[in-house]
Amino acid sequence: MNVYEVKTMKERLESNTYPGRGIVLGISEDGKNAVAAYFIMGRSVNSRNRVFVGEPDGIRTEAHDPSLMVDPHLIIYHPVRECGCGLIVTNGDQTDTIWESLARGESWESGLRTRMFEDDKPNWTPRISGLQGKDGSYKMAILKAADAEGTACARFFYEYPAIPGLGHFLHTYVCDGNPVIPTFQGEPERVSIPNCIEQFTDELWENLNEANKISLYVRYTELETGNCEERIINKHE
Repeated sequence: MNVYEVKTMKERLESNTYPGRGIVLGISEDGKNAVAAYFIMGRSVNSRNRVFVGEPDGIRTEAHDPSLMVDPHLIIYHPVRECGCGLIVTNGDQTDTIWESLARGESWESGLRTRMFEDDKPNWTPRISGLQGKDGSYKMAILKAADAEGTACARFFYEYPAIPGLGHFLHTYVCDGNPVIPTFQGEPERVSIPNCIEQFTDELWENLNEANKISLYVRYTELETGNCEERIINKHE
């Protein structure tokens, strides 16, 4: 077994109909850009009824058709948000928890220790989060149920250096399931990061399951200047 094996995002996604929501953080192959990506998928009408909308400091989700919105509490949030030390990327409103913790001079870990997995029994969807530093290094975390009954929360934190061409992929589910969707297991997966934002955006969007994909955000930030390029793709456009 090669524990250092690196796969493309195409290889990670093409045979998985439902990884759920996913975060990718890493460094472009030429070492010039910090790279972040976030996507959402959905199976219900409520979760599929969403789009990404740009904000001055990142993006937020909103209802594509407000008349179809049933319960916003797990699907409307600010998944990408800039902070003083870099970029926060999460799959829920813990983005704001992390931002507030960092603004108080505390750690992102202390903020996440106040949160748990989502309250969507029986799936207990994990809360996944990333924090990308201005030097390209990054942290990732997953908060998930410690048992099938959701009686306690297990929290896992990871830190990665900036290595050109290497990224890590963290997603909420192993694959699709019925009635319970299996929670992600193990460490974030090693993936390759190309130099071109268009290439990476296309690779992600084209290999997300057509029936379940909803929205994608990709950002390349020049490490030398801090200038960034962003791409947003919404299925409802």
